[in-house]
Amino acid sequence: MGKAQKYVLLGDATYPLQDWILKPYQEDENLTQRQLQFNYRLKRAHSVIENAFLRLKARWQILLKCDDCSLELLPTLVLACCILHNVCEAHDNPFNEEWLEGTEPTELPKPCQPAPASMEDGRAEQVRELMCQYFESCGEG
Repeated sequence: MGKAQKYVLLGDATYPLQDWILKPYQEDENLTQRQLQFNYRLKRAHSVIENAFLRLKARWQILLKCDDCSLELLPTLVLACCILHNVCEAHDNPFNEEWLEGTEPTELPKPCQPAPASMEDGRAEQVRELMCQYFESCGEG
């Protein structure tokens, strides 16, 4: 859209809108079609990410038991698993669906209450609007 953007994290409605946290528009009857499409695409992207982490944990089940390793080792362990996982995926190493049987999707901790409006960053709305325009320009899907 002609403006360089930083990376953003995907959050749900409970997170404050920041220029580095992309969250959906608040669901109500006043949402435009493009805002609804934005929310839909954000939800789809979030599910792709959840699936990727599920596959990562299924392939490298040591990630399910990280509570028995030192905190200093943990970032290296996770990074090594990510690299090895990507190598396997890039070389069409088959993913065994049976691995998923021992891996349940886990709900990550998140805020219980929506963040107060005072925590939201006014510039972040511009980032969300640019993303909304981008999604609209990409067509259906």
